[in-house]
Amino acid sequence: MFPFRPRYKKQIARIEVVGAIASGTRKRVLAALKEVEERKFPALLLRIDSPGGTVGDSFEIYSAIKRLQSKCKIVASYGNISASGGVFIGAAAPNVMANPGTITGSIGVILRGNNLERLLDRVGVSFQVIKSGPYKDILSFDRQLSEPEQQILQDLIDSSYEQFVGVVAEGRKLDVAAVKKFADGRIFTGEQAVRLGLVDRLGTEEHARCWAAELAGLDPEKTKVFTFEEPKPLLSKITGSTAGSALVQALGQTPATQAGLNWLEFELETQGLPLWLYRP
Repeated sequence: MFPFRPRYKKQIARIEVVGAIASGTRKRVLAALKEVEERKFPALLLRIDSPGGTVGDSFEIYSAIKRLQSKCKIVASYGNISASGGVFIGAAAPNVMANPGTITGSIGVILRGNNLERLLDRVGVSFQVIKSGPYKDILSFDRQLSEPEQQILQDLIDSSYEQFVGVVAEGRKLDVAAVKKFADGRIFTGEQAVRLGLVDRLGTEEHARCWAAELAGLDPEKTKVFTFEEPKPLLSKITGSTAGSALVQALGQTPATQAGLNWLEFELETQGLPLWLYRP
């Protein structure tokens, strides 16, 4: 059977990080990275098209990519957008390529809560809270933050921000002071990012694939790419559509509407969490 085994050592692995980064993305990408290591792929093409996401999930993906550096050559390819947490993950790759018009940057941290106090007063709803400490219900939606609470959350955000800046500085071989000059949440094009040192080269995903092949000592013209795709239910493999898409059609909704619902779900799940996320 040996001659018929896939020749992974002669192929480039490809993993996509698409959309907002949360627990689902983390689980899928970590599983794929483990397979890249076990199958001993000589190179990895990491395609990132994401505005970022949760801090913890982004950090775990970053750490796994960082560990893989000693096992294979890694090239990160930025698509339409690779911002905030996308940049954080990309910093784990020694080689980064972006399109000239890629939206990147947005280095910073954001935490959002909702204050519905006035609305609740209008409808006559109030809450009775019994808590073990003064800050146990911090970011509750039925009241404003107190000054001490604002300072606690600001300290948390500042700590997360320093981690972010440190990772970018280390990964891109820049001084922390230099990174802080542009790490204020602003965004850049891929062309601007090259001048800042956030990106090494400009080019398409195909250029990134060729670069990965060259780094691994493979022939770019002959080397195949093995893409780790997101697992799909058996029914969707047979019909070529996902259950979610079928539901959208049944309800008379468009895929764009479904995308909006997915984003709303992400917003609700991450309310009150620090995020490395670009919000246009």
